Amino acid sequence: MEALLLLGTAIWVIIEAVHRLLYQEGHVDASIWAFVVMLVSIVVDVTRSRVLLRVARKLGSQALEADALHFSTDVWSSVVVIFGLLVVYLTNLFHWPAWLVQADAIAAFGVSGIVIWVSLRLARETIDALLDHSPGALATHIKQRLTGLDDVIEVRRVRVRRGGNKCFADVIISAPRTLTFEQIHHLSDLVEDETTDEAHTFSALDDIDVVVHVEPVTSPKETVIDQIHYQAERQGVHAHDIHVRDVAGKLEADFDVEVHADMNLEQAHTIATQLEQALLQNNKQLHRVTTHLEAPDENIVQRQDVTIQYPEMAARMCRIADGIAGTGNAHDIHLYRPHRLVAEVGGHGTKGAPELDLVLHVIFDAHAPLSQVHIDAEKIKRALRRSYPNLNTVVIHTEPPEDPIC
Repeated sequence: MEALLLLGTAIWVIIEAVHRLLYQEGHVDASIWAFVVMLVSIVVDVTRSRVLLRVARKLGSQALEADALHFSTDVWSSVVVIFGLLVVYLTNLFHWPAWLVQADAIAAFGVSGIVIWVSLRLARETIDALLDHSPGALATHIKQRLTGLDDVIEVRRVRVRRGGNKCFADVIISAPRTLTFEQIHHLSDLVEDETTDEAHTFSALDDIDVVVHVEPVTSPKETVIDQIHYQAERQGVHAHDIHVRDVAGKLEADFDVEVHADMNLEQAHTIATQLEQALLQNNKQLHRVTTHLEAPDENIVQRQDVTIQYPEMAARMCRIADGIAGTGNAHDIHLYRPHRLVAEVGGHGTKGAPELDLVLHVIFDAHAPLSQVHIDAEKIKRALRRSYPNLNTVVIHTEPPEDPIC
């Protein structure tokens, strides 16, 4: 409505200017008061334009922002009017050519042009707001910013629209399919924060509503082991102890597959076979896949700490570990046995010895490669089992030396 009123005013001014130019209608008295009125008008327009613009930005109001634009352009209109009045005044004062008396009417065309420009700009901004027009190049800037984030393989779509003083953004990205749910959630939060920050560079006070959709894809950095873990999770099982070999340029993979303990062999074998086929189909470098079925015990077992009942056994186990890891590195040993009554036999493992669970802490060099530490821990396990065949579970906890207390 405001744009239409401004256009109507501009057309009326143009008609009046044409009448004055063609029929010499009207007389302009370019007195000092006319200049005073225009100068006061400029001061008022500048003041209220600044006030309106400040409030418009504070509230995010497009209506007030349009008014601020309107009043700021009134300043230029007033300058054009003053110029026309000045020419008329000087013409009457110095008796310049008579046609210069029409300068005021000519200035009216300039004022009308400014008003028409303001009207069209105001109408365009209003229509953009009603049609939820995307705010400039914001979507492109958001896409460029998100492309540089870790784990964002591709920014597939960014849609941005503005409704009133609120900005809405829909973002679709692709991320590695091997990420966990928590990692995807963290990535979504990061994308939302980056989108909000970028949107605020366009309009600092807008309320930003961001919706992020993540699509899983194969990452260029995905390894064979990553693929095995991913395909196993898709089958609803867990893969561990994975070994991949390069045999004559072709890859072979062996790994353990944990299935539900209540499955029978046929069901578990079917799942393992499906997993093997999925891996072979999705990775042409794989030539052979072999799985080993495991049924982990999910029950909480009842055990009793009997370390103090086997002092010689505990001491000898530590010496065995020290022989591989270094003297004094084995410590904090714990032996556990079932609550059922068994014959307590100390010393070396014998036929009548009870089944014991072992937990042993061993110190290794803090800068040693983890692969080497793992090999040494396995050596300790094998040495302990050779000496004590009745050991049930053996857990070797590897750790670096503690920092000295200053």
